[in-house]
Amino acid sequence: MKVLLRHPTREVEVSDCRRVSDLLDRLGLVSEAVLVIRDGELLMTNERLADTDEVELRPVISGG
Repeated sequence: MKVLLRHPTREVEVSDCRRVSDLLDRLGLVSEAVLVIRDGELLMTNERLADTDEVELRPVISGG
């Protein structure tokens, strides 16, 4: 699957990730630190992924 990462912006190809949690583990990311988006919809960690998916990972930013 094609994964677009933000900050810094880069694109990577990842295969054999069945769920969002698998993808985050593979990339060494914590689910609380990123938003996973597919086709404009926010995905939860237990949602299924396909090798043909294109997803975007955006960092969670908070402040006050």
